[in-house]
Amino acid sequence: MIVNDTNFQKEVLDSSLPVVVEFGAEWCVPCKRLEPLMVQIMEEWAGKAVLATVSVDENPELVMQYQVMSVPTLMLFVGGKPVERLGGSQSRTNIIGKFAPHIT
Repeated sequence: MIVNDTNFQKEVLDSSLPVVVEFGAEWCVPCKRLEPLMVQIMEEWAGKAVLATVSVDENPELVMQYQVMSVPTLMLFVGGKPVERLGGSQSRTNIIGKFAPHIT
C-alpha cells in the first residue's frame, strides 16, 4: 500500500498489525531491487504484518519526522511506534533477522 503525509496516521500508526514502511524513490535503483524481496517476505508474513511504501520526494514531512537520510530505508512500526530500522540495500537474512522477532 502507498502511504503519504495524509494517510500515514491511519494506515501505519493506527494499524492493528505491524507495518514495514519502505521509504524510497522512483529514481532509486536499490529501492527497485528491494521491492520484489519485500513482496516475497510480506507474502510469508501475510496476516501478521503489512507493507507500506512512502515516496521521499512526495512526503518531505515524513522524511524529516522519521529522519530518513538515505533510500531505501525500512522501518518497522508496531503499535504505532518505530521499533526497528534498516538503511540502504539489505539482504533477506538481514531484514528477517531484524524484523521477525516483532512479527507474531
